[in-house]
Amino acid sequence: MTVANGSEPNDTGHVTPQSDESPITVPAKSAADGPSMSDLAAGYAEKAGLHRNSAGHVDMLKSAGGVQGIAESIVPGLVFLVAFTVTRDLTPALIAALVAAAVFTVVRLIQRRPLTQALAGVVGVGISAWLANTTGKAEDFYVLGFFTNMAYIAAMVLSIALKWPVAGLLFGFVRNEGLEWRKDPERLRAYKLGTWIVVAVLGLRLVVQVPLYFMGEPGLTALATTRLLMGAPLYILGLWVAWLVTKPAPQPSKPSSSAD
Repeated sequence: MTVANGSEPNDTGHVTPQSDESPITVPAKSAADGPSMSDLAAGYAEKAGLHRNSAGHVDMLKSAGGVQGIAESIVPGLVFLVAFTVTRDLTPALIAALVAAAVFTVVRLIQRRPLTQALAGVVGVGISAWLANTTGKAEDFYVLGFFTNMAYIAAMVLSIALKWPVAGLLFGFVRNEGLEWRKDPERLRAYKLGTWIVVAVLGLRLVVQVPLYFMGEPGLTALATTRLLMGAPLYILGLWVAWLVTKPAPQPSKPSSSAD
């Protein structure tokens, strides 16, 4: 869910399982039959970048893009803030942010890793730099994130209304529930709640950051700081809480019958 900030899908859109992970199970289906809703949901879970460890739990760090992925999401903004604070000049600050984003792309090329996340970061930083340069306001470097958050909120609320909560589409396949959870009212309610938790995280970002944006340059430092703190760290926390509250209730064990 790159509500946040990052998965590491490969060029075919599938997550490459690591040695200590179990891959998300996708039901086999004849290509002639066309993709079913189950297939589409499984593909969505994969493309969202969720990683499952050997214990069958979501690996929160890897699902957020790993250390490198988190760095790719926060360093350009941090470089922009530092450069602008030192120079008080928008142009070199924007150039520095673009260079920082481009460096991560070069690093991925050297590592021969998928470029999807790094290129998305470059595009995002490029749009942010263009907005700030067009208006001449440094705080506009961060305005794109507001619209991204609002789009994710709208999509997740719609998924809840349609009874296809995003948390269920993601976690259901990690837990090998497929889409069976939709037939269980309790599981459906749990996944709705899990989705609302992620919505709350995104909404909290807007509640805190939008007033700082409207303060203009005096609120820039606070805006940039909260943007960093409420980015990947808050996303990982929200994902973890959503995972916990959607955990299926333990099934009572059946007493084993002993031979006479």
